[in-house]
Amino acid sequence: MTEEQHNVIGAIFVVMQTTVNLAFYNQHTSPATSTPFLYLYLILNNKMKKYLVLIAILFSTSLTGYCQNNSSAAMQQQKVIQKFIAMVAHQQVAKLAALTQYPLRRQYPLPAIKNKEDMIKRYKEVFDDSIVKAITTSDPKNDWSEVGWRGIMLFNGDIWLDDKGRLITVNYQNKGERIKREQIIAAERMKLHVSLRQYIRPVLILETKKYRIRIDEMAEGEYRYASWPLTAKAGDKPELIINKGQLDFDGTGGNHSYKFTNAGYTYECYVDEMGATTFKPAELTIFNGDKQILKQQGKVLIP
Repeated sequence: MTEEQHNVIGAIFVVMQTTVNLAFYNQHTSPATSTPFLYLYLILNNKMKKYLVLIAILFSTSLTGYCQNNSSAAMQQQKVIQKFIAMVAHQQVAKLAALTQYPLRRQYPLPAIKNKEDMIKRYKEVFDDSIVKAITTSDPKNDWSEVGWRGIMLFNGDIWLDDKGRLITVNYQNKGERIKREQIIAAERMKLHVSLRQYIRPVLILETKKYRIRIDEMAEGEYRYASWPLTAKAGDKPELIINKGQLDFDGTGGNHSYKFTNAGYTYECYVDEMGATTFKPAELTIFNGDKQILKQQGKVLIP
């Protein structure tokens, strides 16, 4: 390959990338007739023009197909969102309950909505006038957005749907739920050993084959670890308490771990959100320095 050919091929790739960027903003842009291709066409010799025309035709066909598929997917997404908005607007509770993925989790320690019947019974707890108004007045194109495999979200994640229009998450919490949650936390607090009664919010309880572990948030981004043998009661004094733990996320899938250090030992509680079914898989790993001394599989009991 001559130096001239090498340079031209490099220029063609730059033009192709530019054309792709243009196509994202205007799906009617054709690579064969776009300004970058025309400019390059004018400066090439006749032999290289033939190569450019062939590449442009092939590239145009591929990009046109991509844009059409992308447009079709966007139209399907709009239909999914509009269908959900219509169900909420017309108070089609039974229909919405049938298009909900269960269990529909509420903020711990509020109990999850277990099934269709439970959803119909608790619908007003979740969908108060405020969130109903937000949904029914939302613009499917501007207020909803697709976030990869996670689904489609309203605003900043108040409501999540999957690509088939099923309701998968409601992060919105109304005043009634907040009050109920605070009451449950207050009652639960008094059942704990006195050494554990101070915390901002409970985070999770998990069990391995030997231990029951409770993690609470003590301050913004700061967590406490408490563990008992499985035979212990909830009100018993913990065998071990470690403060000032931290939360680390593993990629974008939601999997995460809580890490605590104590006298040269590191305790890591890993939660597998992506593998969740009835119970989320969990794992307790303990290190002495860099050496792993214990690893036990477990499950998250709450939430």
